Amino acid sequence: MTAPAFPLVARVASGVSLWRTLVSQELAARYRGTLLGRLWPLLMPVMMLAVYGFVFGLVFRARWPGLAEGDHLGFTLNLFTGLLVHGLLAESVGQAPGLMQRHSNFVRKMVFPLPVLVAVPLGVALFHSLLGFGLLVLLNGLFGEGWHLSVLALPVALMPYLLLLYGLALAFAALGVYIRDLGQIVMVLVMVLLFTGNVFFPLDMVPEPLQGVVHLNPISWPTETLRNCILHGIWPDPADMAVYSIAAALVFTIGWHMFATLRRGFADLL
Repeated sequence: MTAPAFPLVARVASGVSLWRTLVSQELAARYRGTLLGRLWPLLMPVMMLAVYGFVFGLVFRARWPGLAEGDHLGFTLNLFTGLLVHGLLAESVGQAPGLMQRHSNFVRKMVFPLPVLVAVPLGVALFHSLLGFGLLVLLNGLFGEGWHLSVLALPVALMPYLLLLYGLALAFAALGVYIRDLGQIVMVLVMVLLFTGNVFFPLDMVPEPLQGVVHLNPISWPTETLRNCILHGIWPDPADMAVYSIAAALVFTIGWHMFATLRRGFADLL
């Protein structure tokens, strides 16, 4: 049998197939033996939404700027969108520094595609987030501002963010082999990004001297864009998406090259 005409395409297709298998195995292992089994991925976003709605909407009576004072559902949906975006970062990048240590048996296999392994937590996080976004669309359609065609832009708006997260995960996974306390540093960084992004507030609430900090936060653009697409019927701005996509591609490229360079010493350190 002759070699494939497009070896790079074949390699990418093989990597994607392996990634899907590993993500499925990780999801199955996570819920194996639990009482509710595969219902948990569906129940978790519902429970999270109910808890945040109760605490921030009914107890603290928080109000989202631009919404009516008693619109607790609107506040909860805006908050939950930001938490879903940040959750992708927390699960994929947060696990990256210790990933090679936890799977050292794969590291010693020279033929195993380690970048695929780095993408598994991102795949698991994406699965859970998509269920949450589906819940947002349903609730907003039934009880919020209604159904919007702009929700069709959700996959396009997510793609540059996922690329950026993958690049960060590659860099931290490689550095984590050499810097063993990087995991603690990343945990703090993930928390800082939560509170300096626009998860708990819209961008126009930020004082002007601090707006630059919020704009530079990698979760701010996807959070604002997905809120607009899902909740308000506003399509992504092409110029803003282009700038963010270029930055995401740059982060991915740096992360990929860092991983490819530093992996040469993995076997000796693990």
